[in-house]
Amino acid sequence: MLILQLILTGMLAGLCWTIQVVVYPQFANVPASHFAAYHTAHASRITWIVAPLMLGELSLSALLVVQNGTAITWVLAALTGLVWLSTAFIQIPLHNRLGRDGHNLEVIQRLVRSNWIRTLIWTARMVGFAWLVVG
Repeated sequence: MLILQLILTGMLAGLCWTIQVVVYPQFANVPASHFAAYHTAHASRITWIVAPLMLGELSLSALLVVQNGTAITWVLAALTGLVWLSTAFIQIPLHNRLGRDGHNLEVIQRLVRSNWIRTLIWTARMVGFAWLVVG
């Protein structure tokens, strides 16, 4: 189960780094006249990738806490909770604003800055699970 958790978390960390360094910064370069269609396509396509991975990760985190309630599994599960909170209360509202208002450099920059929360948390979770698997 730890290996599966490491795989899911590693996939999310890699995906988040790609979004953080490549995808979100490119939002600023999409012409305003094409932004609405571009953003809508991004949001609908990325959801099909991210949602199942996040749900799987959340489920496994809960299962690991129930089966192996060590301090490290609780910390790693709490980090999962922080990712979900950040997604629900920061990134989704920013995406909703971009979807509603269109190309807005200030909102795009806030999205890029705030997404570091998830990028670093998923990276830390990946390192934590790698340590558990190896140790």
